Amino acid sequence: MSSRVGAQTPAIYFPPLTGTAWATTTPASLGWCQPQLDSLLAFVGRKRTDAFLMLKDGRIVVERYYGTYTADSIHYWASAGKSLTATMVGLAQQDGLLSINDSASRYVGRGWTSTTAAQERLLLLRDQLKMTTGLDDTPPAPCDNESSTPACLRYLTTPGSRWAYHTGPYHILEDVVTRATSSVSFTRYTNQRLGQRIGMAGFWYNYVFYSRARDMARFGLFILARGTWNGTPILTDQAYFQAMTMPSQTMNRSYGYLWWLNGQSSYMLPGPQQTVFPGSLIPAAPADLIAALGKNDQKIYVVPSLGLVVVRQGNSAGARTAAVSSFDNELWTRIMAAMCRPTATRSSSPAGFAAFPNPAADQLTLRQPNGSSTSIRLLDGLGRVARQEAVAGPETLLSLAALAPGLYTVQWLDANHQVRASQRVARQ
Repeated sequence: MSSRVGAQTPAIYFPPLTGTAWATTTPASLGWCQPQLDSLLAFVGRKRTDAFLMLKDGRIVVERYYGTYTADSIHYWASAGKSLTATMVGLAQQDGLLSINDSASRYVGRGWTSTTAAQERLLLLRDQLKMTTGLDDTPPAPCDNESSTPACLRYLTTPGSRWAYHTGPYHILEDVVTRATSSVSFTRYTNQRLGQRIGMAGFWYNYVFYSRARDMARFGLFILARGTWNGTPILTDQAYFQAMTMPSQTMNRSYGYLWWLNGQSSYMLPGPQQTVFPGSLIPAAPADLIAALGKNDQKIYVVPSLGLVVVRQGNSAGARTAAVSSFDNELWTRIMAAMCRPTATRSSSPAGFAAFPNPAADQLTLRQPNGSSTSIRLLDGLGRVARQEAVAGPETLLSLAALAPGLYTVQWLDANHQVRASQRVARQ
């Protein structure tokens, strides 16, 4: 079973909604390097991994389980489930059940925080998706970052003015969706609205999603296909999808709506420090990677330019237990080596610039830091200008329909027509 999802993407395979059948492809057929792949799998096994899957355009290339763990074993997603919640909020808004421009108070009632009524009204669902609630992310004991009782959700600053990874107010999003759906459980809404339509099973317990590794892979494949499944649109609100997978605010450019974003100019990490680090979140990974990341290194990586979905379940692989760890960069160094590709640290494009899919069919998606360039130029193999268009925002769609197959160079130009970044792309 396969389908072409839009003209801009290669053919993507979608597994049947029921049963265990799932098409595979061999690393050799993709031109991957077997010694490096063996090294990758040995590394993953040493890092307390339970399950590791790699999909290429939907087909399974790698599926490994370690120890007593099997394909039927259930594992928690930890905070990787936040990205699933963001998707469910988008579906609930699409269904007309809520608006992210509303306050949670409209759905769960006044008093879900300990702020004043006026302060609470200004705290929007959009802020909970962005992690910009302005609530105190380090409340005094017995509260902690994950506490969601009103006494623990204390005012610190104006919503939208500060980014801080705060799980407590995030939990309320589940309550909002439950109330908006007339008290249908969050598990039931997730399964009916999304799970059954993509063959993903699982359940929510204490704000955490649990499933098999293949269910995580199905969700990643759904995101790779930009909210569709086998040609059927599910998350049809593409404005929401784009906002979810693009920088949601200026403080932590590597964070969308509960999704982590690679290839940006800077990033912040979970924790009380308000440190902004320069550079890309995972330097060794492709710039267009987006990720659902959870405690103890639960991972769903989606890379549109490579048609990749990578899933990891297990115990902590490194010193850090939340979101990004040193494991991410080392893992992606080894993944790129297994694919016989240089790591993204050797790219000629600065952080925040990306062109995908690569190779492309009829349409190319170009990303750039907002305000960084005013136009985009596409040069053919002889250096002649094949396309030139103005940049209208952080993402531009460039038609390749009338161009001959071959290699091209994308150039991002600033107001003075100087090249800010460039990237080689292939037209299929």
